[in-house]
Amino acid sequence: MTTKILLPEDQIPKQWYNIIPDMPGPLAPVISPQTLQPVKPEDLLPIFPMALIEQEVSQQRWIDIPDEVRDIYRLWRPSPLYRAHRLEKALGTPARIFYKHEGVSPAGSHKPNTAIPQAWYNKQAGIRRLATETGAGQWGSSLALACNFFGMECTVYMVKVSCTQKPYRKSMMQLWGARVIPSPSEFTNAGRSILAHDPDNLGSLGIAISEAVEDAATHEDTNYSLGSVLNHVCLHQTVIGQEARAQMEIAGYYPDVVIACCGGGSNFAGLSFPFIADRAAGRNVRCVAVEPTSCPTLTKGVYAFDYGDTAKMGPIAMMYTLGHDFMPPGIHAGGLRYHGESPLVSQLLHAGQIEAKAYSQNACFEGAMLFAQSEGIVPAPESSHAIRAAIDEAVLAKEEGKEKTILFGLSGHGQLDMGAYDSYLSGALEDYEYPEDKIREALERLPKVSL
Repeated sequence: MTTKILLPEDQIPKQWYNIIPDMPGPLAPVISPQTLQPVKPEDLLPIFPMALIEQEVSQQRWIDIPDEVRDIYRLWRPSPLYRAHRLEKALGTPARIFYKHEGVSPAGSHKPNTAIPQAWYNKQAGIRRLATETGAGQWGSSLALACNFFGMECTVYMVKVSCTQKPYRKSMMQLWGARVIPSPSEFTNAGRSILAHDPDNLGSLGIAISEAVEDAATHEDTNYSLGSVLNHVCLHQTVIGQEARAQMEIAGYYPDVVIACCGGGSNFAGLSFPFIADRAAGRNVRCVAVEPTSCPTLTKGVYAFDYGDTAKMGPIAMMYTLGHDFMPPGIHAGGLRYHGESPLVSQLLHAGQIEAKAYSQNACFEGAMLFAQSEGIVPAPESSHAIRAAIDEAVLAKEEGKEKTILFGLSGHGQLDMGAYDSYLSGALEDYEYPEDKIREALERLPKVSL
């Protein structure tokens, strides 16, 4: 009846797992938005340090984690793996449910796993300030924390609707020394252009990325830092799955299904990639990425080349996308409101190596409530998508009378998201399924890449 499976600090992974050598086929090139030709490493130097550019394209399966990064990881890693005994009992299921709890980090989510190394590599390159975007505030607070540790300045362009919904995330960023700017803003050409056409624009991650990239590209002492999507970000997050595999071995079980919420892809990648490596080696395991019906990138998007940001300043990548100027509604799972998807996650889905599901807000919050009442932890709205899918898997096991081992990622806690829970409890939370015609309209404006 063990509830928590813990690892000692000396078992924090010493290397990140790079899935690129094990991908089903070669990766599509990243394309320059100016030339529409493949980018060269030096093209990215205005916004990234060379060390991260090298990780982005590395063919090494294992990449050493710097000692200074592992020392900071010790503040919360290894994170605990829980057996959800009480949730299993509430569901009356024969399934065994485990969850990897990343909400124990100082910022309350998985995001510091990449924020710390990104800030460290930039510091080593002599960068004074980092600019970034944030949706729900989890990434912004994580980078603010990392910059604080390394004595760097941090500017965060926070999606305007999330700035209103989650004011204490903004306070957390400011507590760690960051400057927080609601996006779209008057501080960049990209922001001013959008506000000129739509003064009441609520913002999106695509817009906030445009502002942060422009900020970094126009200041020599500043680089850009992204909290998801890119290969090196997914790489850094694999500490989650590596620890989870070791902890599941201690528990005496191997998962039949691994589930994680998915916005840009870093959380899903972090938990699932080490298990996808097992799958490639012949192990029978399903990996399921879960997203909102209001931003159905994997379930309704197309696999195509697209810009990573609204202003078309960032590189073009082959990914599942809803269109770079897609404007999602202001759902409470702000971290899942991105129009695109990690190229690595996208290729795995396109190759049939992973699955994708989409759920509405109310279904997810219903699952979050059951989880909170049984396990005692208030989950982040983003994490509630994984909880919903895990509950459905457990209910299916009950209906089929089969035992099943389920592992899901609790990507963060929701203690600063109580406004969302207030809306759910009062019946004010609205479901939204993004219309097919709006998606088709956005997809008509994809870049024309011919290689």
